[in-house]
Parts: sequence; structure tokens; C-alpha cells
Amino acid sequence: MGRIPGINHLAAVRALQRAGFSIIRQRKHIVMSDGFRVLTIPRHNPVYAHTMAGIVHDAGLTHREFKKLL
Repeated sequence: MGRIPGINHLAAVRALQRAGFSIIRQRKHIVMSDGFRVLTIPRHNPVYAHTMAGIVHDAGLTHREFKKLL
């Protein structure tokens, strides 16, 4: 299992949109959903590796799948 680096929050949002998620709300955090799952991405740069790994897990993606979407 590869480690996910800390990345820009906009890059994370674009990658999750490619995975089928859409933005529901944007304030201090960006809330995204695919109809079943709801993800919350903090609006700070970088989104730390530990936080990003949790978001990817909650999205139902593997680290490799997420890295390909970046």
C-alpha cells in the first residue's frame, strides 16, 4: 500500500470529481457526494497525507486508484 502525499485541496477535488463525486457545498470545507458517500475536504494547502488517506478510504478508493486520478 503506497502512501498518499500531502496535496493541494483543489487537486484532491478534481481527482474525486473524476471518481464520480460532485460538490455539494463549499465553505471552510468542501463537501462532496456520489449519492451514497459524503466526503469533507478541508480548504488548506497542503491537505496532509494522513487526512488525505482517510478521505481516500472513505471514498472507497485504493491509494493506487487515487494516484491515477491525480
